[in-house]
Amino acid sequence: MAEKKTVVLTGGGTGGHVTPNIALLPYLKKKGYKVCYIGSEEGMEKNLIQPLGIPYYGIDSERLNRYFTWDNFTMPFHVIRGLFQAKKLLKELKPDVVFSKGGFVSVPVVIAAKWNKIPCVCHESDITPGLANKLSIPFAKKVCVNFQEALDCLPKGKGVYTGTPIRDSLLQGSKEKGLQISGLKGDKPILLVMGGSSGARALNEGVREALPQLLAEFQVLHLCGKGNGDKALENTPGYFQIEYANEEMPHFYAAADATICRAGANSLAEILALRLPNVLVPLPLDASRGDQILNAKSFTAKGNSVTLEQEKMNPSTIMETVREVYHNRAKYQGAMAKDHQQSGNLRVLEVIEDAMTSDK
Repeated sequence: MAEKKTVVLTGGGTGGHVTPNIALLPYLKKKGYKVCYIGSEEGMEKNLIQPLGIPYYGIDSERLNRYFTWDNFTMPFHVIRGLFQAKKLLKELKPDVVFSKGGFVSVPVVIAAKWNKIPCVCHESDITPGLANKLSIPFAKKVCVNFQEALDCLPKGKGVYTGTPIRDSLLQGSKEKGLQISGLKGDKPILLVMGGSSGARALNEGVREALPQLLAEFQVLHLCGKGNGDKALENTPGYFQIEYANEEMPHFYAAADATICRAGANSLAEILALRLPNVLVPLPLDASRGDQILNAKSFTAKGNSVTLEQEKMNPSTIMETVREVYHNRAKYQGAMAKDHQQSGNLRVLEVIEDAMTSDK
């Protein structure tokens, strides 16, 4: 009997660098592959992956900050240590392929894979590669992308348009369960507010300032992020807040009639798959490298979304854009139905399998 082939997944730092890997797991297991995960020693990805019952290995990892901090001077030492840890791990695990979703923990794993002559496939969710993927791309065999525009940012022949893997369970939610969990009713449309795992504070504050206007026409289901709950609003009729949703997320999506959220690529992939009318508030340049601004421009140009810049966000503009998107929801749903951006589960799996079977 042939020995099972092994796939190593890596990525971490934010949920966007982990959840696509989680989405791929059922497809990899169905194919009979042995799956292992390499993440940071104490990163958030450890808490997301370990309960799934696949082997998890932690290595040293340090993020490069975009602002001056003395920690940046110690980063090379963390990277070197992580490189040797990753090289040793890959020699022991002997994977047939490495799949990287990005984040700084993935960089030493991708480089070590190249050293060990193991093919590696990277995935870039945004239109332009982030710093971690910029460092990794020269060592990768192929780079899967979520936006067709991203192909122009990659070496010729290396990019593959696949879309982003999303969890199948997100498409199987129950509106009734969403209402039951949140305690909201079906008498008004529901606005789903999502701030993302980072950058939630400004969006939270803007929506909460607009609550008197919003609650006159909508109910608000607010995913506010860890530590961002507001006790003063706990008993507000028509308003439900929760710091984090996992198993509940498919049901929240099913209950929502529209959403206002950041323009992270993974959120956009989910919104597109669900045809959920949306207002995008991308992270501004002073809080990001501008990737969300480009993502939002792409979606808005296709007619999928309305963009509201954070600098222009106030109770009036929030109410106006949310109302416009909801009342014209059929137009936005129609545009999303025509969008050829893919849900990438099967296509990414094909690229991974091609990489492990072709010449290394």
